[in-house]
Amino acid sequence: FLPAGNVTAARVDMGPAILDSEKVPTTLKGDPVIDAPVTVAGHEFKITCLSMGNPHCVIFVRDPDYVDLEQIGPLLENNAIFPQRANVEFVQVVSRDHLRMRVWERGAGETLACGTGACASIVAAVMTGRADRHVVMDLLGGSLTLDWSPDDGHVYQEGPAQFVFDGEWLGE
Repeated sequence: FLPAGNVTAARVDMGPAILDSEKVPTTLKGDPVIDAPVTVAGHEFKITCLSMGNPHCVIFVRDPDYVDLEQIGPLLENNAIFPQRANVEFVQVVSRDHLRMRVWERGAGETLACGTGACASIVAAVMTGRADRHVVMDLLGGSLTLDWSPDDGHVYQEGPAQFVFDGEWLGE
């Protein structure tokens, strides 16, 4: 047990991205599925699909603040192209080393952050030539540093750690 205040950040190996469309899973063809056109609610979106242990649909937008997540999020999450539903990330490229994201998480709706979604977003940004392998990702809940290693293919995520709770387990 560490006393409060000793840990200020944590770095986590989130593993490799899964790019095989059948393993994402998505019914869209391509390994990987990159910038595939999909129309929902009368709007065409170019989506990149991958898994970080759970399915993701990454969409690059000019400004995620102007996306109607309440309408578009569930339509993509529950779309027939995702047999297990999907998390949907709307990502703005601020620069090659700075991204902003809003996320619609499957089964939960919009959330303040999504670690696997942030990882999926850097992989999609690199694969589409929009970003470098090291970025700062701004989410509604704060910022993360992400690295997609060219050596082992794993995505590494680092963010602030803060003491929020102390308790004692008394057993049954």
